[in-house]
Amino acid sequence: MDRLEDVVEGVKPAIPAGPGKIRSSCRVAVVGGGYAGFATAVELASRGITVQLFEAGPTFGGRARRIAYRDLELDNGAHILLGAYSETLRLMRTVGVGEAALLRLPLQLMIKDRLTINAAPLPAPWHLLAGILAAAGLSWPERFRALRFMAALQRMKFLLPADTTVATLLTTHRQQGPLAKYLWEPLCVSALNTPPAEASAQIFLNVLRDSFARKRTDSDLLLPRVDFSRLFPDMATAFLSRHGGQASVLSPVTRIETSESGFTLVARNEVVTADAVVVATGPHQAARLLSSLPGAAPTAALADNLACESICTVYVQYPAQVILPAPMLGLSGGMVQWLFDRESLHGQRGLIAAVISAADSHGFMNAQGALDNDATTIAVVKEIAQHFPQFGTPVWTKAVQEKFATFACTPNLRRPTQNTGVRGLYLAG
Repeated sequence: MDRLEDVVEGVKPAIPAGPGKIRSSCRVAVVGGGYAGFATAVELASRGITVQLFEAGPTFGGRARRIAYRDLELDNGAHILLGAYSETLRLMRTVGVGEAALLRLPLQLMIKDRLTINAAPLPAPWHLLAGILAAAGLSWPERFRALRFMAALQRMKFLLPADTTVATLLTTHRQQGPLAKYLWEPLCVSALNTPPAEASAQIFLNVLRDSFARKRTDSDLLLPRVDFSRLFPDMATAFLSRHGGQASVLSPVTRIETSESGFTLVARNEVVTADAVVVATGPHQAARLLSSLPGAAPTAALADNLACESICTVYVQYPAQVILPAPMLGLSGGMVQWLFDRESLHGQRGLIAAVISAADSHGFMNAQGALDNDATTIAVVKEIAQHFPQFGTPVWTKAVQEKFATFACTPNLRRPTQNTGVRGLYLAG
């Protein structure tokens, strides 16, 4: 980002504003109002750089945003943070997000009726190793195999000689059976949003290293207690305003062109000139914006070739007295990986969020190639009833699908770098 500070000022528009469009200028334009876009904008604004951010949708947050339903503030998915997310937490503090916005819990992995692991109050990685030794739901041979696996990863410094799939890695290290089904595979799908048979083992090891092998608090679970737009983007918007910048919703950028003095962007209601541009959208939106710039064509092709994985969250409203035994609870044997108790986290009584990561692999697809929300909801309600028959009949349900939630994190994946091949034009996220 240091190169953004050296871009010269005094830009000239290359595209006429046209009827009904306002012409304006800024130092840096950020395209995309998700967490990556706002992280970029806040970092730049904190260095005294004027930023204008454009979001195509009606709400800031991108793949982690607020949605309104039945007079409730919900989210488009149920995500968590980890204590290892030091830069995200730093930026949240920078814009004024208080500690009360997150419920911090020492690592606790609970798969109902199958597995419970509680991290011990010890330095890493001993906190996890002691937790595995005391785990409920694993036999002693399984516990020792898990410990040997973690010891082997430490000796390897969490680096593989050649990338492979998570499934192959687990087989190689004798982590089959309950260890795979109730421990490693749920962690893999949650972190990479890619099935273990297709997921990159090296990226999975990076997650294990960063979460479990450095500081004990890195593995803490941070569960949001406010909606995802309020958790960071809303506060970041106010931060930009205080630092001379601005952020706009319903402002899709349809074209980016280079000019003699920088860049010109065509948005919904204005034409903006900028010294530099950061594109922080999903990969396919980024590819469309970059494809018209000759120097960025290879980057656009890499972005466009990324396959995507979906996430589906089904909200199930039960009678007010219904509550889960924990704020976050894993399920096994079906399509739902995690249940979140919205009363414990958000004060929304009787409301449970059921999360299905890598949702396309479960087969409830409609003719348009998207997850069938009705069929998925029926399956989710039946699955919850199998585990909690005492909950009774739901009052209402709401399925929220993010078809392009993440890229498919497969072995040896070629991803674009931040540099696009065009001076002053960068990618984020």
